[in-house]
Amino acid sequence: MEIGIYSGGSLEMWRSYFGEKCHIYGVDIQEACKAYENDHVSVFIGDQADRDFWITFKKSVGGIDIIIDDGGHTPEQQRITLEEMLPYLRLGGVYLCEDVHTRFNRFSTFAAGLVNELNACNWISGPVSQSSVSRFQSSIHAIHFYPYLVVIEKNQVPVTKLSAPKHGTKWQPFL
Repeated sequence: MEIGIYSGGSLEMWRSYFGEKCHIYGVDIQEACKAYENDHVSVFIGDQADRDFWITFKKSVGGIDIIIDDGGHTPEQQRITLEEMLPYLRLGGVYLCEDVHTRFNRFSTFAAGLVNELNACNWISGPVSQSSVSRFQSSIHAIHFYPYLVVIEKNQVPVTKLSAPKHGTKWQPFL
């Protein structure tokens, strides 16, 4: 299992949680964090708001199963990390972004907009209503909001269409 951790904090703590077979990739802006490197922890130094950093990171890492963003905490840093790393997350993977707090947080608003993308559809009616899916819809299984935390789950297998079997013969009015 490959775990991406974008923050300070104890990288060894995460390894003890996820197990001896995992490899932790830490990202921090402080060069001193390289001191945490060992056989099962790799530390990359860079700014999570720098897209060029992520390009270099992705060339160095074969894939990530779990991403925990506990990094710079600004909505801009969180959004760029999500945009750059979500497509790189392996199928069935999980993306967690911590410290999504304050009222009207811009990252929370951005993530809520992603929910709208999941719900967007052009239904073709019939016995089974169907809709084609966008690239985003094909890869995302669910988005969860918790206090100060956004969790995004990727599908195990990309979805090619959304469908809803029609039940009954009449639509029921809203009361």
